[in-house]
Parts: sequence; C-alpha cells; structure tokens
Amino acid sequence: MTQGPSVPTSWYFEDLVPGRRIRHARSATVGEVEGSWMAKLVMNTAQAHWNEHYLTDSPLGSGRVVFGLLTASMVVGLAGQDTADNALHEVGLDGLRFTAPVHHGDTLTAFTEVVAADPHPERDDVGVVRFRHWGLNQHDVVVFEGERTTVVKRRSHWGAP
Repeated sequence: MTQGPSVPTSWYFEDLVPGRRIRHARSATVGEVEGSWMAKLVMNTAQAHWNEHYLTDSPLGSGRVVFGLLTASMVVGLAGQDTADNALHEVGLDGLRFTAPVHHGDTLTAFTEVVAADPHPERDDVGVVRFRHWGLNQHDVVVFEGERTTVVKRRSHWGAP
C-alpha cells in the first residue's frame, strides 16, 4: 500500500498505473452537523436519518444513520488530494455500494486502487483514469465502495518545466 511522504505531492496521469493502491493520509469524523444537514437538504425523510431513537435495538446499531451519498462524498473527497489535484473533470461515478451503516461520530479513512489508465481518445495532453475507492470506519469495516472515472493531466504537457 502506498502511503505518506513517499508518494508524489501531485499525481499526474503517468503516476497512476493500474494496480497502484493508495491509503490516503487523512481521515475524517462524520459530525452531527453534516450528518443531519445533508439528509435534510435533499429531503431524505427516512426516519433512520432524522430520528435519534428510531434504530434503537436494531441490527443497524443505535443512533441516526448518515445519508449514503454523504458517506460516498466523504470517501471520494478524502481521496481527492491524491486523485483529483490534476484532474480536469469528472466523467462518472459508478457501482456505488454502501456495505455497512455509518453513524454520527464514525471516522472514515479512504483507500484507492487505480483500475485503468488509458489515453484520451481525442487529446494527447490528458488521460482517462478509472479509480476504485473504498472507505473504512474506525473499526476497519468497509462502509463504502465505488468506481470513479476522471480526466487527468499528463505531466509531459502540464508539469512544471
């Protein structure tokens, strides 16, 4: 697993070879504000998001469950320092799976594997990279998996001279 100061400070297409795995340096705890706010913002009225006592004695654990797309956003966001600094635009986000509940107070850590890195069909200054992202909670339980495709700058065209 690639990690810490041994990784490039700014990843270009040439650095993102298929099979490369990255444990991203930062983790983030899901707070009360973002956990509740996002579900309310998108009007996801499921009681598991809004009612603190709704899941008491349930298999999902007690306390409110964080809206899944917030979980996905946090994992992809934590991966962004290594995978998006040189991305020009996002192409797609596919195969999202929420494999375990996330509750307020849980801490997420992100991991990435480069699935594919191909030349862009129309441009020689960028490439198309497909990533598989996953997030673990503080108990090392996988809570999210998904794939993301981006257009990433080539060092040969965009890098410092």
